[in-house]
Amino acid sequence: MRFYLLIFSLLFSLSQNFSQKNNFQNYNQKIGGSDYGLEMVSIKGGEFKMGSPNYEKNRMADEGPVHKVYVDSFWMGKFEITWDLYELFMSREIDNKQIINDIKNEVNLDVDAISSATTPYVEMSFGMGVEGYPAISMTQLAASKFCEWLSAMTGNYYRLPTEAEWEYACRAGTENAFSFENTDEIEEYAWFENNSNGKYQKVGQKKPNPWGLHDMHGNVSEWTLDQYSPTAYNKKLSEISNNPIEVATKLYPRVVRGGSFMSKSFRLRSSARLASNKEWKKQDPQIPRSLWWHTDAQFLGFRVVRPFNTPSEEDRKKYWIK
Repeated sequence: MRFYLLIFSLLFSLSQNFSQKNNFQNYNQKIGGSDYGLEMVSIKGGEFKMGSPNYEKNRMADEGPVHKVYVDSFWMGKFEITWDLYELFMSREIDNKQIINDIKNEVNLDVDAISSATTPYVEMSFGMGVEGYPAISMTQLAASKFCEWLSAMTGNYYRLPTEAEWEYACRAGTENAFSFENTDEIEEYAWFENNSNGKYQKVGQKKPNPWGLHDMHGNVSEWTLDQYSPTAYNKKLSEISNNPIEVATKLYPRVVRGGSFMSKSFRLRSSARLASNKEWKKQDPQIPRSLWWHTDAQFLGFRVVRPFNTPSEEDRKKYWIK
């Protein structure tokens, strides 16, 4: 009898996975049975040209040479992670609503075993707004731990995007400097130095890119998984790079993308890269400096992705930065 029950469970799980693979659509990820606005956009995998050509205005040397990249399908957050969501992770008051372990889940984790961000010594929105506004100033570790916590709460595997996934999603099939053709329209798509009044804005107020993602240009800059190297693209010219990632081996620098409300317009280009910096903790009075907060990086946030093909347990742990 146990044998037949096991076979039934396996067949049921396979049928669920098959159904999901044939139903690759946008969805709203509920947490603990409640809707917190975590909308996920389905992004079909494909090939694109990563980086900026030599003739692109205001390009930087670390954006080239242009090289071909292929990325697998994934879902990406329609919006940057907001304080509404991030404070759930900080307070942990809904941990008792974690999804029940099940063979159908992509991951089964004990939420109690996941560390949470410590309470900051200052009010981390810096008076710019909380409800509906992007969470800011967290370290890459903190953003990654949020992804691990979210995975435990939902049973779906979430992580930060790789740099290649981020640019592929930002470009949304375009090859221009931005995901829109007319650069004179930038204020319709992005919050940046010229129109932000010196602060971040509620997510989703500007026009989305062609794939339905909001604020990929501006508002807050966004963490990716990759170690930053100014010459990373030089070794990827001979053939198409398949799901590339510069695996992080040291704390600084790592890659941030998208530009922010503090940036000049050219820093919002699809190919623009930013290296993290230990000076982002300069005003932190703690000794040692906090693992969780970049107090001086008030421009910095993140969004999440969920791979269409769930990676192995070994790779899942590798992508949840420790």
